[in-house]
Amino acid sequence: MVGAGYVGLTTASCMAQIGHTVIGIDVDSAKIEALNKGIIPIVEDGLEAITQQMLATHRLTFQLGYSEAICSCEFIFLCVPTPQDEDGSADLTYIRESAKSLSPYLASNSVIVNKSTVPVGSTLVVEEIVRRDDIFVVSNPEFLREGSAVHDFLNPDRIVVGSSNKQAAQRVADLYQSIDAPIIICDPASAETIKYAANAFLATKLSFANAIAALCEHVGANIDDVMQGIGQDKRIGNQFLKPGPGWGGSCFPKDTRALVKIAESAGYDFELLRGVIDFNEIQFDRIVNKVRKAVGGTLTSKNIAVLGLTFKAHTNDLRDSPALRIVEHLKSHGATINAYDPTANESLHGINIYKTAIEACASADAILIATEWPEFASLNPTDLGKIVRSKHMIDARNILDADLWKAAGFTYQGVGR
Repeated sequence: MVGAGYVGLTTASCMAQIGHTVIGIDVDSAKIEALNKGIIPIVEDGLEAITQQMLATHRLTFQLGYSEAICSCEFIFLCVPTPQDEDGSADLTYIRESAKSLSPYLASNSVIVNKSTVPVGSTLVVEEIVRRDDIFVVSNPEFLREGSAVHDFLNPDRIVVGSSNKQAAQRVADLYQSIDAPIIICDPASAETIKYAANAFLATKLSFANAIAALCEHVGANIDDVMQGIGQDKRIGNQFLKPGPGWGGSCFPKDTRALVKIAESAGYDFELLRGVIDFNEIQFDRIVNKVRKAVGGTLTSKNIAVLGLTFKAHTNDLRDSPALRIVEHLKSHGATINAYDPTANESLHGINIYKTAIEACASADAILIATEWPEFASLNPTDLGKIVRSKHMIDARNILDADLWKAAGFTYQGVGR
């Protein structure tokens, strides 16, 4: 498993859990030392326990850099970052470097598996770098949600394997034979497209929910009832129809822009997806405007308590977090930000970080719930009303009982409520 980041670590530990012997490789010596002690750098439900269990069985080990250990491996998974380049495309630098570095160590008839989210055609890129007829390259995209990645790996909706060599594809598919899930075997371009298309569609559903929420605010409808009403339609489904502050994280922003760039490079203007991306930027502004409205029209010198900084609950991932995007907008309009998040304890530029939600809310002119951590739903409005400067609640995740907060004297703004 080349790369011990979020995808690599989860895949390594879960592959060991289903019976395989796995070597995790990374270039960060401190990370490797910690992992071999069972200390993981991310917040992910169940992952630390599985990692420690698999280390104890010796089916899982971690090592620094590439070595002759790869010679004993039948499958080499590439789980390295594919960050967004300046033009919006996916940067394949780490994929190229990994393929070049591991090539001398590959045993004949071994299979390189692209697990990273990569543009269409990346399987061919790796093949051209390795340049060996006895090595096969297969696409096997991941569909892991942060916060439930272990569950998603062991209970997937589907497993996608793409290769121009049917035997190599079947060998990779056989790795998952103990998992009860449909297996889709296809060409590599289709497998690579499936990953991007899935994320693009989910982002589109979220933007659609936010757009309908905006409509609800204009016509006096309740977004909770509307989403329940359309989500019961089996053709639509109820997942990813919950409005919020906008979508973010390590995947959706990067992958939607990359897919637009892939389409552009192929001569197709993906206008629909560009609209989804643009609307998401508007959603950040809509939340900022709710805060501005609450405090009387200007944010200058106002204390805003922001509860939640990670892009979603049950993770410590701050990458492309909607909360941080909104915070930057608030700061640019002169607001002082006092924040609390259960997992974000490090210093963040221009943000005052507190150890509890109560401390962050002291002397606040308004409170903004930006991430749906469960503990925020149980906050007591009466207690908070005694310590804030002004009673204004902006619930960007719709997790509060609006009537309860209004009864305590707060103005309340949700999304589409």
